[in-house]
Amino acid sequence: MSLLNFKDEEAIGTVFSVDTSTLIIKVDDLNKLRKLQVNHLIAIRSSKAGQHLIGIINRITRKASDEEKPVSEELGFAGLLLTENTLKINLIGTFFDKHGTKDNVFRRNLDSVPEIEALSFPVEGEYITAFMKSISAHENYKLPLMLGRYSIDENAEAFLDGDKFFQRHAVIVGSTGSGKSWCVAKIIEQIAKLPMANSLLFDIHGEYSGKDFKADGIQHIKVANPGDLGKKGNLAKNVLMLPYWLLSYEEMLAMLLDRSDSNAPNQAMLFSKIVFSEKQKFLKEVGDTILKESITIDSPIPYKIQNVLEELSRLDTEMVAGRSTEKQGPYFGKLTRFIQRLEAKIQDKRLGFLFQISEDELNLSWMEDLFIKLMCGSKQNSNNAGVKIIDFSEVPSDVLPLVIGLVARLIFTIQQWTPKAKQHPICLFCDEAHLYIPERMHQDAAGELSLKSFERIAKEGRKYGVSLIVISQRPAEVNRTVLSQCNNFISLRLANAEDQSVIKKLLPDNLSGVTDVLPVLDIGEALIVGDASLLPTRVIIDEPSIKPESATVKFWKEWCDESVVQDIKAAVIGLRMQSRS
Repeated sequence: MSLLNFKDEEAIGTVFSVDTSTLIIKVDDLNKLRKLQVNHLIAIRSSKAGQHLIGIINRITRKASDEEKPVSEELGFAGLLLTENTLKINLIGTFFDKHGTKDNVFRRNLDSVPEIEALSFPVEGEYITAFMKSISAHENYKLPLMLGRYSIDENAEAFLDGDKFFQRHAVIVGSTGSGKSWCVAKIIEQIAKLPMANSLLFDIHGEYSGKDFKADGIQHIKVANPGDLGKKGNLAKNVLMLPYWLLSYEEMLAMLLDRSDSNAPNQAMLFSKIVFSEKQKFLKEVGDTILKESITIDSPIPYKIQNVLEELSRLDTEMVAGRSTEKQGPYFGKLTRFIQRLEAKIQDKRLGFLFQISEDELNLSWMEDLFIKLMCGSKQNSNNAGVKIIDFSEVPSDVLPLVIGLVARLIFTIQQWTPKAKQHPICLFCDEAHLYIPERMHQDAAGELSLKSFERIAKEGRKYGVSLIVISQRPAEVNRTVLSQCNNFISLRLANAEDQSVIKKLLPDNLSGVTDVLPVLDIGEALIVGDASLLPTRVIIDEPSIKPESATVKFWKEWCDESVVQDIKAAVIGLRMQSRS
């Protein structure tokens, strides 16, 4: 049965001009023109039976003059005679009343070109409800991905294609207070219900780690803080250590080496030789001779950083035999500054999750246990959690990009080395992505390495089942290479013109007009464009049942409340201890 069974008398006008994917429709009845709005849908009758071309109104022009009274220069239309009421339409796809064995199918391609004088109809009333429900038809999954309801018809639920959404990367953006965190929470709560879900959320400010953001299928993990380090050998299951030996050679040097130091080449060379020797020594001690012959400097093999420090110190103070007396060794005094930086990092309790490790983290099987915890799907995870939220809020900002890049790189590498038949897809939700996936401006060495990890995932992740969801309030500050690989966009209100411009440039030319609504979207309302959504449209996001701690502070209300108590003492204690617990 056809859904768009328009009668000729319902037409609002006829096609006046055709230009690739853009139409001009002439409207004779001014009363019909008044009822139309920008971004509403129009159906144009195709020359092929059973088909309608679907377009979005980009501009509405009312009759401004006639031949006796041409438009004045003051109106900005000098020399132009506007003699018709017209609509500018951007074509977005074709609706098939019958397609093969299926009825009522919408596709994002133009199967035909409209003829001049073809009748055009507004998709409204019962037609819009039927049309939106038809495009929201989803694969026959038990738990489809549903975000909310369409703004132009709240009777129709807005479903996304879950496969295409995660296969082809996605971007979720919105200014502060626009409802971005609620949108993320809505997606997370649906993923958590899936029996073999597998995703990680990088929680930068702890807003997804609060008491109200809990549900079956969600596991909270926090990077170890100084207070956790006193419980060696008895760390809680939800506490994460990321030992230094997981870092690659370049990542270690990015954190330790001062490139401006004239002795930097010697420091880097000796550090690599000593670390490689210590890794081989460790494998000899555990009796793994096969692995010992095949490792490289970047292989994630445990070694004792204290041994490295002692050997560097020995070389820095070494005296060698001379002709008549001892003389300074070849590296005497050339490693001092490097040793001081290494000692400072080891003693910094804020970096205890990297350097202050116990014997538990100095064995080969520990790494397997770590990634079983982070990467196994719901039914294969001992905590039965498909969504793992890692709280990075207590990680020092200067090493945050390096640490998050380390986790992302290792996950991609593990997935890459997993046999194809046993790869299980995993998604990385990158909250506040502009902090560690930034555009290349004044990047330090550590930040550059982290960025390369995410760029590689964006380019190659689809082949290995690794997906990125880039979440940011400042898309203008997010790396362009990563954004260019994302084919799905959920944009809540964006007030900044620079941020709006970034999103517009990422969309096809015929859809750039739909982004004009970005600064006027309501709180919790999103513009959704991409492979996962058949129709570029506005959606009202449903309220999630799990709540992130992202509510905007009500300044005036708080200032009016005489009962409010401030706890500066606790804040000072937390600052000194570098821990909120």
